[in-house]
Amino acid sequence: MAQTTETPLLVIGGGIGGLATALGIAQSGRKLKVLEQAPEFGEVGAGIQLAANATNVLQRLGVMEEIKKVSVFPKRLVMMDAFSGEELSALNLGKTYEERYGAPYIVLHRSDLHRVLLDACIEHPNVALETNQKVTNVEDYNDGVTVTTASGSKHHGEALVGADGIWSEVRRLFSDDQPICSAYVAYRGAIPINEVKQSVANMDDVFMWIGPNLHLVQYPVRKGELYNQVVVFKSESYRPEIEHTYNWGTPEEMDKVFDGACEKVKKAISFISRQRRWPMYDREPITNWTKGNVTLLGDSAHAMLQYLAQGACQALEDADCLKDMFEEHDDVNIAFIEYEKERIPRTTYVQQSARTWGEIIHSTQPESILLRDTIMKKRAATDFEFIDQYHGHHRFVKV
Repeated sequence: MAQTTETPLLVIGGGIGGLATALGIAQSGRKLKVLEQAPEFGEVGAGIQLAANATNVLQRLGVMEEIKKVSVFPKRLVMMDAFSGEELSALNLGKTYEERYGAPYIVLHRSDLHRVLLDACIEHPNVALETNQKVTNVEDYNDGVTVTTASGSKHHGEALVGADGIWSEVRRLFSDDQPICSAYVAYRGAIPINEVKQSVANMDDVFMWIGPNLHLVQYPVRKGELYNQVVVFKSESYRPEIEHTYNWGTPEEMDKVFDGACEKVKKAISFISRQRRWPMYDREPITNWTKGNVTLLGDSAHAMLQYLAQGACQALEDADCLKDMFEEHDDVNIAFIEYEKERIPRTTYVQQSARTWGEIIHSTQPESILLRDTIMKKRAATDFEFIDQYHGHHRFVKV
């Protein structure tokens, strides 16, 4: 016999966005349940960059002090030429950045961020957490929703927030679209800092080495105990018919693509884990996330490419906005509609900007590369014009 449970609000997905949403809504006074399909709550991957638009949210959620214990506070963001080894541009962080935006820029391990949010949810009396809950069906009624899982369990709630990622089942209620493969893949991982310390120029900075159809990102995490590296390149062997196979974007292709890179980049590539690759996808923006008692959040609503490091940041912005809407409106439908009204223009812009910046940093045309590098070299390290629109979210600061 299927188990039946009841709860006022359901959150599908226990990732960063789902847990932040659960914590925020719980703090607004509502009870809710988070349903996670995996056997346990956790995060895969390695490092994550959080700009001020995200750390402002963490401050408002009351978890920033715990986050700081496992974070690194870089002094600069630095863009480098992956082949010449030349510095193209830099952005000063630290005190100037924090004073401008009201919160710091931090880098940390994804699992550390997730753990802090999970611990806060566990401690909050309004949050219930359940694992092994793979959602197979969502039914929306006038007075609530019912979720059915693969095990036959049914969960009833007043409303539902779909935070189940880029391959979202809940999104199917709004669109029959599919994630779009960019033909780029990523190899990533964090290794003990002592293994790479001698080959890294400056442990205080976040480096992004760029070149035609490729880039490499480097920065320390976990209070400087680990060094995070992400290698990204466009696969020339990608074809739609082999998209879901391992026959493209291979480690051997990575070596070929980075052949000719400067010695520091080649050294970094030699340390990268080759056991797993991540094909890079995003979604087209959609004009509606809300239907009745159901809404979307995070990657299920606006999955984006990683070139602005804004994926998790936008999910945290979603959570913050939804928390405020629940505090302002007793009616769930109105809260969802107002949330959608504020968030869709913002996330659509960031999604599209991420694609554009990907084209800029991966440019293959000599004329485009010359123009990009000339502009980058002329800007000062204290010029925040390029990032104001992303890091300086209107909810926190006027720039």
